[in-house]
Amino acid sequence: MPGTRRKTILTQTFAALGISSAFLSALKDIGYQQPTPIQSKSVAHLLDGHDLMGVAQTGTGKTAAFGLPLLQRLDQANEPARTRRPRSLILAPTRELASQIHSELEKFAKNTSIRCSVIFGGVGQNPQVRQLQQGVDVLVATPGRLLDLVGQGHVDLSTISVLVLDEADRLLDMGFIHDVKRIVQQTPKSRQSLLFSATISKDVSELARKMLRDPIRVNVSPKQPTVKTIDQRVIMVESPDKLETLQTLLHDKALSRAIVFTRTKHGANKVVKKLCAAGISADAIHGNKSQSARQRALADFKKGRTWVLVATDIAARGLDIEGVSHVINLELPHEPESYVHRIGRTGRAGASGVAWSLVAPSEVSRLRAVEKLIRLDLAHFDTGLNKLGPEETGRRQTQTSASQADSRREGGSNKKRHGRRRRTQRRAA
Repeated sequence: MPGTRRKTILTQTFAALGISSAFLSALKDIGYQQPTPIQSKSVAHLLDGHDLMGVAQTGTGKTAAFGLPLLQRLDQANEPARTRRPRSLILAPTRELASQIHSELEKFAKNTSIRCSVIFGGVGQNPQVRQLQQGVDVLVATPGRLLDLVGQGHVDLSTISVLVLDEADRLLDMGFIHDVKRIVQQTPKSRQSLLFSATISKDVSELARKMLRDPIRVNVSPKQPTVKTIDQRVIMVESPDKLETLQTLLHDKALSRAIVFTRTKHGANKVVKKLCAAGISADAIHGNKSQSARQRALADFKKGRTWVLVATDIAARGLDIEGVSHVINLELPHEPESYVHRIGRTGRAGASGVAWSLVAPSEVSRLRAVEKLIRLDLAHFDTGLNKLGPEETGRRQTQTSASQADSRREGGSNKKRHGRRRRTQRRAA
């Protein structure tokens, strides 16, 4: 049974929160110096076994907030990993987020014998099945692939002691509500349950009510959702002129690495083709790409082989890439919350960043929704082409790699209407 509720105190050290020496050593090696607010408010309660509902944006340290107490409790239980029967389960909406969570957990657990594994679609299942057969303590998964493997008898959820839903609002927005409910029903009622979400909608609240028992509630959402270190600007431009304006912005000397967001997969492919033809090193990441192509595009971007990554909202959350100086919204998202997650790819860990949004007259209502959400009136420019003078721009001379040419050939079209967006997102994850 959960212990007595502790008074929430913003603690300056992980040791004061109750983190043991094995994990303190790992945190020191990683470079974690002191807890973030979500960690200070959550860790001790989770070590005591309480259910928890956390409201926090990406980049606030949520993975350590739930991962450290989860791993420590498993380590203290000192039970051997069981074939096909994980002891804890973390659900994430996208492959990229699941992979990132798994990577972080392995770093935290490096001084223990805890086994962590990740499963997601888009790749062959055989390596994942072999890991499950060898025994797994912590399983990170996307809902679709998990249910596939459960249905085939490769995963048994009857021994789950801790269940975590990360980015719950995104899970529901992508249409995973029924999958999540099926998964929850197959886990023991005696489990500890954690739910983290950037926003709390009616659906998220209802899921939390059914899933959590007398939960601790932690809210670290800032009064202003976007960080002050991001310079946010709007360029009013007609839709046919957006690609030309984008190319001008990419020639800004201050730009070192940029993520460009589009609303559709077809749009992302079109932008990459245009940029590469102009000598700008770019690649795309979206749900129609194979997992290997997505991983290659990310690796090339992180290592500097490409300096422009064109993405749909599948990359708006969960990607922590150092050195992204600019985020450019070629099109505003349908949901204003997605704007916050998009521009959060820059200005991370206290660094400065720039976020440009190219807004056509037909998108003004979306812009107003964004400004209302972030509680800011964004600086507006009539056109991007006249605002960046020759002294502010510098032509980059780059060559397109063979892998980029392969990626362009892989590009397909997406002619589905917005009403099918959720179904497509579920397949992509």
